Amino acid sequence: MNNKELDEFFDKLQNSINLEAKSVYGERGYDRWVNPRFCSIIENPDSSARLTGSCGDTMEIFLRIEGEHVQEASYRTDGCASSSICGSFAAEIVTGRSLEEILDMTGESILRKIGTFPKGEEHCAHLAISTVKEAVNLYIRSEVERSRQ
Repeated sequence: MNNKELDEFFDKLQNSINLEAKSVYGERGYDRWVNPRFCSIIENPDSSARLTGSCGDTMEIFLRIEGEHVQEASYRTDGCASSSICGSFAAEIVTGRSLEEILDMTGESILRKIGTFPKGEEHCAHLAISTVKEAVNLYIRSEVERSRQ
């Protein structure tokens, strides 16, 4: 196989992978897979949490909080594309929200925002929102402790 044939083979393979990913994750999920957003570590966050799901993926969430609202959120994961997509959407949907609103969210909140998502991967959305809630709970506990001092 020469270089041109090899390039054509890889182009065809990549196109096939992209079409499959679009059909599995839908347009929104696919876009987030190829253009990740909110995937970073916030320096000196007001709160952060790290949880490992039953699948073995680890999700980290970082929050900057002002008053009772999340002003900035980001995530990091060592997991699959599904975990990354869910972490990205979790960071997006909690930004600007009150801590109380966030504590009422579920994995379904993320899945609705994404639209199309594989049933067997929905646990990733639940891991992402559980990690966000853990970061919020840790923040609330630290604020209560601080007010007692």
